[in-house]
This record gives sequence, structure tokens and C-alpha cells, in this order.
Amino acid sequence: MRVLNIGSMNLDNVYRVDHIVAPGETEATGGVEVFLGGKGLNQSVALARAGVEVYQGGMIGEDGQPFLDACATYGVHSAFIRRVGGRSGHTVIQLDKNAQNSILLFGGANQRLTAEYVDGVLAQFGAGDLLLLQNEVNLLPYIVDRAHEKGLRIALNPSPFNEKLDAVDLNKIGLFLLNEVEGFQLTGEREPDAILDAMRVRYPRAAVVLTLGAEGAYYDGDGERVFQPAFPVEAVDTTAAGDTFTGYFIAGLAEGLPVDETLRRSARAAAIAVTRPGAAPSIPGRAEVERALDEKTE
Repeated sequence: MRVLNIGSMNLDNVYRVDHIVAPGETEATGGVEVFLGGKGLNQSVALARAGVEVYQGGMIGEDGQPFLDACATYGVHSAFIRRVGGRSGHTVIQLDKNAQNSILLFGGANQRLTAEYVDGVLAQFGAGDLLLLQNEVNLLPYIVDRAHEKGLRIALNPSPFNEKLDAVDLNKIGLFLLNEVEGFQLTGEREPDAILDAMRVRYPRAAVVLTLGAEGAYYDGDGERVFQPAFPVEAVDTTAAGDTFTGYFIAGLAEGLPVDETLRRSARAAAIAVTRPGAAPSIPGRAEVERALDEKTE
């Protein structure tokens, strides 16, 4: 199974702060760093680091060469990335002393997809392939409709959750990847079991992965519900934790691994990622994850 990820590529400007700034407050930062990120790139890097053949699609701006370099470094196919005029997407991230973050997103080139571009990329894929999507690019309803027509399985991480998702036919999604906030926004429920029950009623043909940060993660699909506790670590930066989990989980699907094993490997990878600064650079390789799992077992 090949994985196509039509997703965002952002330059992450990370400001270290004592606490997340409140409305009307001014706070001096303890430093600033720039990392490559964007949910699209992060998840593609995680997939590649987990050993999956992944193709990154999307748009970069005139400042986007570092994304192409990163794809070459991490083993992500970049032939479907296109360069447009103007700036690439970027974020302003506040990272507090407890490793929690607040993110301001500028779409930039990520919002420049065209129908012609989407059709051209999807023409290279078909039934048996998986399309991974997030809500940081434009034309999401069109992409979902065309991919569904071609028989691709569609996995959606509906982040950021906003009104643009109202136009997406969510009945065409085969796998939802949610955190607890997105689960509430989709269902109106706050408890994990209630979220999963509501998702099963609304989208009975879809599987759901619900991540709960330090509380662990659930999988619900194919008539089973599986829980995976989180691995306790001292977090430094949680920015790419969910994206790491997503990439490793889809890698497990691609390999046909049992769900419990896939969840465990995904949780371990995410736990390693939060102990490092940055987004894409923090994502561990498969060999490191397997060593960490072996050590935990011993």
C-alpha cells in the first residue's frame, strides 16, 4: 500500500515562554528557534521514519527549498510538491515551561491548491492506496470526493477543526485520527467512550483513533475497541506528538500489524518525540522505536 499525503508544509517559529500569553498581555521570550513542520510534512516524515513509502503533495512558496531538502533527508517522495509565488505556510508557536503549546497558523502556499493539480496527483494512485489528509490545505471537499471516486481509502486528521470541514462529506472517510478536543468538536461528547460511541453511530463504516495525550489512546473499528496507555516521559516539546502517532499508526496499517501492536509502537514513537524540541526533527526512526520497546519489555 502506497500512502499519498496532500498536506501542509510550514516553517515553525517557536518562541519559548514562561506561560501562554493571555489577551492583552506582553511577555518576553526566552528564545526563538525555526523548525520545519506543518501537519502534512510531520506526518509524512513519521511515515517515512516508520518505513512506509510515502508521497508528499502540496504547495511551497519561494522560501520552500528547505522542505524539498527535508524530504530528501527523510526519504519522503517529493515529486508531487509544487512551488508557487509568495511565502510558504508558517506558524508562530508559544512553548511554555510545561511543554504545552499555543499555535498561530498562516496558510500561505498551503492554500494555493488547484483542482487541476489535485486531479493530476490523484491520477497516479488508485484502489489499494491510502490518502492522508489534514485541514491545513484548501480544496479539502474536492480532494475527498475525487479520492473516494478512485477507490482510495481516506484517513483524515480534522485539524484545525473549523467551519471548512462542514463542506466535507465525512461519510467518505475510512479512518478518523482525533484528539480529545476534536472528538468533542465532532460529537459534542467529552468522555472517550462517549466520543467513540457517537462516532460509531455517525460513521459506522469508519475506524477511529482517539489520542488523549498523557492519558493514552483508543482505537475503535472492526467491532473492537482497544486502549493503549501512554509511555511516561518528561516532555520537552509536544508539538509533533500527534503527528508522530498518526504516521506510525498508518505505518502499522500498511504493514498489516495487529491493532494492539500498532498502537503500542505509535505510543512509544510519540513518547520519544516529545522529549526533543521541534516538529519533524523530533520524530524517531523505526529502529530507535523498536529498541525502546524492547528495553521497556525487558
